Amino acid sequence: MDFDQNVLGTLLDTNPRFRMLYEEHSLFEKRLAEFEKKGFLSPQEEVEILNVKKMKLAGKDEMERLVVSVAS
Repeated sequence: MDFDQNVLGTLLDTNPRFRMLYEEHSLFEKRLAEFEKKGFLSPQEEVEILNVKKMKLAGKDEMERLVVSVAS
């Protein structure tokens, strides 16, 4: 993520919702990396990848809205 480090630090320290979203985002990235290591994915795993990507993007969008509200 390309957030200003000062704003990021402030939000991580003061905003529980942002902190939770940030931690979830990291977990989603790790989960996707696990799938990338596999040579073959089952149809169920492919559906899970799509769901993880959607949740990751939704979380990032919300984090960006919080960053904008703090930075402005």
